[in-house]
Amino acid sequence: MERIFIGAAWPYANGPLHLGTLAGCLLPADIFGRYHRMKGNSVLMVSGSDEHGTPITLTAEKEKVEPKEIVERYHHQHKKNIEELGIVFENFTRTSKPSHKKVVHDFFLKLYEKGYIYRKKMLAAYCKHCSRFLPDRYIEGICPYCGGKARGDQCDVCGKTLDVLELKEPRCKICGNEPVTKETEHFFFKLSAFEDALLKWLEDKKFWRDNVINFTINWIKGGLKDRAITRDIEWGIPVPVEGFEKKRIYVWFEAVIGYLSASKEWAESVGKAEKWKEWWMEEAKHYYFLAKDNIPFHTIIWPSMLMGYGGLNLPYDVPANEYLTLSGEQFSKSRGIGIWIPDILSKFDADAIRYYLSVNMPEKHDTDWTWEDFVAKNNNELLGIYGNFIHRVLTFAAKNFGEIPEGESDEEIVKEIKKMVNEVGNAIQACHFKEGIKRIIKLAQRGNQYFNEKAPWDLIKESKEKCASVLHTCLRMVKALAICSTPYMPHSAQKIWNMLGYEGSIAEQRWEEALEDVEKNSLAKPTPLFKKLELKDIVQEEVQKADFRVAEIVKVDEHPSADRLYVMTVSLGNLGERRIVAGIKPWYKKEELQGKKIVLVANLKPAVIRGVRSQGMLLAADDGKPSLLIANDEPGSLIFFEGMEIEPADEIDFDEFIKMDIEVRNGLITYKGKFLCDKKGYIHPDREVKEGAKVR
Repeated sequence: MERIFIGAAWPYANGPLHLGTLAGCLLPADIFGRYHRMKGNSVLMVSGSDEHGTPITLTAEKEKVEPKEIVERYHHQHKKNIEELGIVFENFTRTSKPSHKKVVHDFFLKLYEKGYIYRKKMLAAYCKHCSRFLPDRYIEGICPYCGGKARGDQCDVCGKTLDVLELKEPRCKICGNEPVTKETEHFFFKLSAFEDALLKWLEDKKFWRDNVINFTINWIKGGLKDRAITRDIEWGIPVPVEGFEKKRIYVWFEAVIGYLSASKEWAESVGKAEKWKEWWMEEAKHYYFLAKDNIPFHTIIWPSMLMGYGGLNLPYDVPANEYLTLSGEQFSKSRGIGIWIPDILSKFDADAIRYYLSVNMPEKHDTDWTWEDFVAKNNNELLGIYGNFIHRVLTFAAKNFGEIPEGESDEEIVKEIKKMVNEVGNAIQACHFKEGIKRIIKLAQRGNQYFNEKAPWDLIKESKEKCASVLHTCLRMVKALAICSTPYMPHSAQKIWNMLGYEGSIAEQRWEEALEDVEKNSLAKPTPLFKKLELKDIVQEEVQKADFRVAEIVKVDEHPSADRLYVMTVSLGNLGERRIVAGIKPWYKKEELQGKKIVLVANLKPAVIRGVRSQGMLLAADDGKPSLLIANDEPGSLIFFEGMEIEPADEIDFDEFIKMDIEVRNGLITYKGKFLCDKKGYIHPDREVKEGAKVR
């Protein structure tokens, strides 16, 4: 028996979970954990909501609420969705708990006492307009390494972790102004002291994924720099040193300590306060599941912190995935790009989602989620091969025998079952999850072939005894498929287990049970495991048909034949210029409009308004006095409701658009609880308007 510790990267509690988080860390961790529990190993799998740091405060400021309200909302939503997906943690907790704070303070002070944390004055980005320092995500600019768009803490393009002062063309994310530098004092972690120790530790990690080991070694050989681990921010864990009460510990320093604090909290919850030591101070293998942007935090910074603290187990493997993308774009809460788990769970079975992400898992390279492929794999593989074999075998056996018939198993099929069980187990153990699920489908395919070859519908007329042996063999395959599918599709595996006449939880069976013969049980009435999907039935929200764009007003003229109308020329950047007619003259002077970045419905059907052709419509919140919606990004950029795919129609009618229930909530623009934004921030009216004002 082995001890297996599993850490799944902590999702920020600043918005709904998206499928990128599920594919990157939650699902692979669950597959791995379920397998090892079935193998009889002692598993401690932990994670939780990351409730500190700038992603939380940014969301709170945009919604004009306290950070506590944000984290309460999304932690409970995350926990509910994780349970619905069938993901099992020994402890899914949150970083706002006092027990976490206590462990973080202990960790911080021990490193401080040992000289691995020290005080240092530094220059930091400061926004004069906002009268505040700008920690990490409060600032955006150009990455100095690859030239891509980057946040103050990391570049999403090349993955480099950054200091805010390294950014080129920096801008405050709140007001858009260029920050200045100002002196402040912070605590630094002496990361540079661990270069040699890290390289020595990595020498035997030849089994790591190429992307992980190569990225890590290259990063270390590029020279490790000491990192500031405190921030000028009000939300988070206070610094436990006198004189620094107004500063907070950097979220990435304290969040990884969450793996340890969650383990200690779990031990307390089971009534054995010292039991966490079995995984952290005795022999155990530590696995961390995450997406590639988190690699340096788990292969360099966290191991260095553990080395500095002393006496705690280092990571054994960090099987980081590449990105799941949507139309080539990385899933991102902060940029509003993704398919959101609450939405997709409301439309599809959890196992259908788990299957597609397993077979399409981004283990070696980025993989794209497409609805066409999701539907195709559901119908052709999950339903057409796997579900079809199981349903036809169970249906035929139940109808003709009512129980699992006694008979001799076909030895060739038994060999194939054993081969599949071993291959799936080896694939999961090596964190090759995509390969494992493919082996399962391959055996189901072989089952269909065998069922067709033996034609039990004919055989039963000739010899019920021979038919019984064929069905016994097929049902043995069904049992093996159910057990080996449990890590991947626990809900449907449980249904199969019950239809075979077994009681109890299939997840509590030993993995080796898949190699054993099927017992004589009464068969329950078979029911289909999966639903056939139609692409046309994946309903598109009406608002997704609208093509919202940032447009800059470059010219404003009087309408030649209407007193209340302007004729405006707007720029859509590389998409060219448009002329639109707008009825806002009573409320806006020409000079107020010049240069404003507004929201344009770019695919509205052109219309002739009082003799002038209008190619689009600007949006305003209207409570009796229109207030233009103000955008942040460059002209021509897309504007979207976070959590919704953009699927614009070629044209939409004005009557079709005004039926969309877009309104103002908390000073922001919402549609069914989702906020309108561009890649630089949330869209808002340029004047204060009443709550619930409609957008037209």
